[in-house]
Amino acid sequence: MISHYSNLPFRAWEQRKFIEIINRLSKTSNSSILPKVEYEDIIAEEGRLNKDISNKFDSRKGILFQPKNILYGKLRPYLKNWLYPDFKGVAVGDFWVFEAIEATPRFIYNLIQSDSYQKVANDTAGTKMPRSDWTKVSNSSFFIPKESSEQKRIGTFFKQLDHTITLHQRKLDALKLMKKGFLQQMFPNNEEKVPRLRFTDFDEVWEQRELGEEFEKVNERNDGSFGKTHWISVAKMYFVEPNKVLSNNIDTRTYVMRKGDIAFEGHPNATFKFGRFVANDIGSGIISELFPVYRHKTNYDNNYWKNAIQLEHIMAPIFSKSITSSGNSSNKLDSKHFLSQKLYIANFGEQKKIGSLFKQLDDTIILYQNKLNKFDIIKKAYLKTMFI
Repeated sequence: MISHYSNLPFRAWEQRKFIEIINRLSKTSNSSILPKVEYEDIIAEEGRLNKDISNKFDSRKGILFQPKNILYGKLRPYLKNWLYPDFKGVAVGDFWVFEAIEATPRFIYNLIQSDSYQKVANDTAGTKMPRSDWTKVSNSSFFIPKESSEQKRIGTFFKQLDHTITLHQRKLDALKLMKKGFLQQMFPNNEEKVPRLRFTDFDEVWEQRELGEEFEKVNERNDGSFGKTHWISVAKMYFVEPNKVLSNNIDTRTYVMRKGDIAFEGHPNATFKFGRFVANDIGSGIISELFPVYRHKTNYDNNYWKNAIQLEHIMAPIFSKSITSSGNSSNKLDSKHFLSQKLYIANFGEQKKIGSLFKQLDDTIILYQNKLNKFDIIKKAYLKTMFI
């Protein structure tokens, strides 16, 4: 056996074949009283379930697993589907189920997340549906601590780190859910003249106006004032890095989009049936002329409109009367029909109050997202440092 001394205050590690430290379980079950776990239930790279599966019962056959077994998705291993269950169940689909024998379960669970294991697991067979090769994985050697106490310390460390990440993720999910609830309550539905939830200072009926009273279509061309440093990604609303801007027609095939302008992005998806509008909240720049731009004609609050124009229950009926199909994957907006549609709009004072609330929510969501990203980076760094 080869011993390894790292720069951490641990004793020697030894090199062991993977097959020597785990059992790959193969006992199957189609029990209708055990919850089923499949790929779609696991959040990739996080090792968390995305839903409550405690009542997900059916008679499909899969591999039986116990608490503290380790599930690893062998199909498309780059998706990084793994799970450390605390319940008994059945793994349905392309899973390996491991039982730790010569190492602690938590250590094995973290080992399969390390670069050393991932490199072997992703040395796959097949192109369209690549699968990890068990012969390669099982015969590959990995360094592990000789003493189980050190394995337990490493496992406990990552358990605590995972717990912290999970707490931050739950806070982030709760904030997003809160925002979703406010969006449903603070903008009136199609047949309503006022929202169901309002600030105490406002009680008047929202005014129904044609969108043409609020917006006008603009075709402002770039006069050379904007270069590659001002190229805006409409889909994600950020300035693209200059070296990633592919267009060679910045002066002739672009529109100027000012802060507060809205642009129509006509790619339908599961969330937006006809496409969607995106508001510019980052500053003036240029976009492809494929995206029509509309500009406010009256006083407005950008944070109010940023959210209002993306509410599907409000915009979908408008789009259904304004969209013309382009014959490909993107819809086109008929400007005349769009601007003639009517919408209930808050007065400027109420817009500012609503916009301020959503701005605070968005800022808090970004704060927690940044914290979560930092913890993810920390975990990846420790996986690199603590596994060889």
